Order: sequence, then C-alpha cells, then structure tokens
Amino acid sequence: MKPSIAAKLAQLSGRLEELNRLLALESATADLDQYRKLTREHAEIAPVVELYQRYVSGEADIQAAQEMVEDAAMREFAESEIKQTRERLAGIEQELQQKLLPRDPNDDRNIFLEVRAGTGGDESALFAGELFRMYSRYAERNRWQVEVISQSPSDLGGYKEIIAKITAQGAYSRLKFESGGHRVQRVPVTETQGRIHTSACTVAVMPEADEVADVVLNPADLRVDTYRASGAGGQHVNKTESAVRVTHLPTGIVAECQDDRSQHKNRARALAILAARIKDTQTREQQAKTAAARKSLIGSGDRSERIRTYNFPQGRVTDHRINLTLYKIDRIMDGDLDELFSALAAEHQAEQLAQLAEETQPA
Repeated sequence: MKPSIAAKLAQLSGRLEELNRLLALESATADLDQYRKLTREHAEIAPVVELYQRYVSGEADIQAAQEMVEDAAMREFAESEIKQTRERLAGIEQELQQKLLPRDPNDDRNIFLEVRAGTGGDESALFAGELFRMYSRYAERNRWQVEVISQSPSDLGGYKEIIAKITAQGAYSRLKFESGGHRVQRVPVTETQGRIHTSACTVAVMPEADEVADVVLNPADLRVDTYRASGAGGQHVNKTESAVRVTHLPTGIVAECQDDRSQHKNRARALAILAARIKDTQTREQQAKTAAARKSLIGSGDRSERIRTYNFPQGRVTDHRINLTLYKIDRIMDGDLDELFSALAAEHQAEQLAQLAEETQPA
C-alpha cells in the first residue's frame, strides 16, 4: 500500500476514535442536529476503518508466517498462508482505494430533469417527449416519484421543453451523466419520402438545491413577473395571472412556471428551479476550474457536447463518451437504462482511480 494512502487511512482511524468520544458526549445533550451530523460522519468512516483494520491484521499475519518459514516443518504451511493472505490483501487494498475516492455530495439528492427540443423542429419535439417518457419509465421501475413542474407542448405532440422533479434517494447519482446533447437518427413521421433525418435534444440533470445552505436568493436580486398562462389548462388558468417568471438579475438566469392555478405554488416552483439552475452553474464553473489541466471523460457538464446517439433504423444506442453501443433501443426507450448507467458509473470510477494513482505517485 502506498504510504500516502496508508497515512490517510491512519488519519481516518484517528477521526473515528474522536467521533466515538464526541458521540458519547453529544448523546447526553439536547443538540440533536449536531448528533445527527456526527452520526452520519461516523457511518461513512466506520466501514473504511474496519476494512483498513482487516488490512493491518493481514499484514501482521504475513509477518508472523514469514517467521515460521525458518522452521522446515512449518515452511510449506507458512508459504501457503503468505500467498493466500497477500491475495486477500490485494482485494482489500483495491476496495479501500474505491472507498477513498471523493464522494459527490449531491449523489443522494432529488433532481430537476429538463428536456428541451433542439435542431429538427417537430421531430425534435417528438423525440424530447420520448426521452422524457424514457426517464419517466426508468423512475417508475425504481418506484421514484416524478412531478411535472413546467411543460411547453408542441403542435404535433412531444415537447418544446419539459421540466420535472424526480424525488428519490440517489436519483442524482444515477442520472447525473445524462446532461448533454442527445441525437436521434430515424425517418420522421412527417417525412413522405422515407429519408432518415437527424435531430437533437438537450437534457439537463440538476441536483435540488438545499434551501438553507446551497443557494441564497436575495430578494433584491430577483425580478418576479406574473402573466396569464398560455396553452391548455382550463378557463381559470387562462383568465388569471397565475404564471410566474423569476429572473436572477446578477446572472440573468430565468425560471418560470405556469402549470398550477395558484400563483403562490407557481412562484415556489419557479424559485426551486432557479436555485437548482444557479447551483448547477456554480458547480460546473468549479468543475471547469479543477479540470483545467485535465478534462474528465465523464460528466464534464458541457451540454453542447453530443453524448449519445439513438439510431432507430439500426436499433442501436451509442454513448460516445465511453464508446458503448447497445442493440436494444426499444428496451432502452422503455426505461431499461441500468446497463447504460452502470457502464457510465464504472468508467467514471476508473477515471477517478487513475487520477488517485497519479496523485499518490512519489515525487
């Protein structure tokens, strides 16, 4: 094990002992928030330290076995024990490296999912509707809650834009690699000569911002406009100024909502979307700074980047970031996304491990 990694693990062991003392003290006080915070940190560190202790114990076993090698009667047993323990330690070391990878603090959050039609007119809007259905079916398979926040239907079906909130623990961890350009190749329903067209949509996946800690919205920085909703929704929606548009003046970021009859509810939803967009912008700016020397293969946050192609005539879906092609487009469009998401997560982890190895190389 590299000395830098061993030092980090020893530091975590010391922190765990400190947490045990602090938890014993906090349990006798009324500060429940602090107690919960310490409990969460303890739950994150304890499995890593336990694994590290198994590694240290294994090293001690090897040292004891090496002393037995000098005894001719015990040599064969000792050498076998050394070989098996080293194999076990190699597996533990790999697992420890994975557990030491930086954890995305947003992984457990709910998300806002935005799907927008791009180039391709009506066909792009139709595909935006199919992409939204794909994600909705995936959420349904996982028993996640999907709530449409805002939508702008197109004339022939589908959506010019649709925004939904997906409520589930770990939603962001599974869908965070979906932000980017999605391209579709097929014969549109409006095509009379059977020619294959290429259209595009953009997808944005943003973690829900914490109302208290993540984004502070100063009322002085906000311009709130109300107007009459357009489109379907009944007489009440179209006769009252229930639709709300909120503009964050320092950044120019805009969020709007008109789906509910209540102006109050539309305002709350628009503010939640606005906070998520501001947080997403801040996160991508930070990622751009930290990745200046080296662009990550996954999750660069560049939404203009074409990340995936859905080719209907050939029945294939290709993710260009990891060069993965799956010939099961019908199942994927029906929400069967686990194989795709797992491959993206595995590649991202491999990239992180490679970076960790570079950072721990001796100078």
